[in-house]
Amino acid sequence: MIPRTLFRPEHEDFRKSFRRFVQEEIVPHHARWEEQQCVDRAIWNRAGELGFLCVTMPEAYGGAGADRLYSVAMMEELARAGASGIGFPLHSDIVANYINNFGNEAQKREWLPRMASGAAVSAIAMTEPGTGSDLQAVKTTAVADGEHYVLNGSKTFITNGLLSDLVVVVAKTGNSGEGAKDTSLLVVEADTPGFTKGKPLKKIGMKAQDTCELFFDNVRVPKANLLGKEGMGFVMLMQELAWERLIIAIYSIAGAEAALQYTVDYTRSRKVFGRPVAAYQNTRFKLAEVKGELAIGRVFVDRCLELVLQKKLGVDDAAAAKFWCSDLMGKVIDECLQLHGGNGYMLEYPIARAYIDCRAQRIYGGTNEIMKELIARTM
Repeated sequence: MIPRTLFRPEHEDFRKSFRRFVQEEIVPHHARWEEQQCVDRAIWNRAGELGFLCVTMPEAYGGAGADRLYSVAMMEELARAGASGIGFPLHSDIVANYINNFGNEAQKREWLPRMASGAAVSAIAMTEPGTGSDLQAVKTTAVADGEHYVLNGSKTFITNGLLSDLVVVVAKTGNSGEGAKDTSLLVVEADTPGFTKGKPLKKIGMKAQDTCELFFDNVRVPKANLLGKEGMGFVMLMQELAWERLIIAIYSIAGAEAALQYTVDYTRSRKVFGRPVAAYQNTRFKLAEVKGELAIGRVFVDRCLELVLQKKLGVDDAAAAKFWCSDLMGKVIDECLQLHGGNGYMLEYPIARAYIDCRAQRIYGGTNEIMKELIARTM
């Protein structure tokens, strides 16, 4: 593979530390978490204790003030371990960014230190039962009433939803009829009266990931919990969604690279007609094709990461990375499963779990069809 130049020695030292944490404290429990449909709450506290949450947040708010490559190293290690149940990136690199980038000083001091320590698990609630990728069409409303908003509506497919202690909710605070101008972001504490959570949703993959529906029935949210300004929610979402989509691309390439590695290992050890599967030309050609495509994807994602660090990543480039890399992940893992033969269909093999887990990559963060629409609008 083409050598990577993004990471410095300190990033790799951090990666090794996090990899050890994943192997010792996540991987041994992941199958049990899949059975219970969410991770243990204790893993969040442990991650906070070890300094693995909100590392890019300023030190004044409990973070380490680190650059985003530290987060990338963690994402890659979670992807390579197949630890699809862990919702740290959404918590640390999406929700925390909304609070840090758009919150006022009081909000940052109230929520970010709790998130960094693992005392508070966070989620973001965008998708609704009748509204998917079209965020301007959300039906959840927040009506001003004195010093509060009265929040009504429901959200679905919410990662970290069941364990969440605070949720950034996308809601309509206006009725002009122009969706973008009517949208705001409210931070809702989980113990607020009228806020309830559904049972974990039964998914075809990513079964250990805590995903549920959220319901808001006349929930009184203090106006002090409004992020940024009223009516600026859509603008804030658009600013952060590029990074969220690149996160999906990062996971896609790292997860596909892992699938290639354990397929190479498998085909070397598995024999058919007295010869290792890897000895057949078809196997070698398939693996070579996958390696070449992943090299292209890796260079593309790393270049996008360079642009992120320079704050120059375009919305269209992030959308391209999201759809192309998640499509590639699906293709790679399908090819790798085929090379496992019947064993590839058995959940005891990591390729089978990767196959069912990776399908969501083309859906969440905005479907790949929506990504293409966003790119087309810039052309």
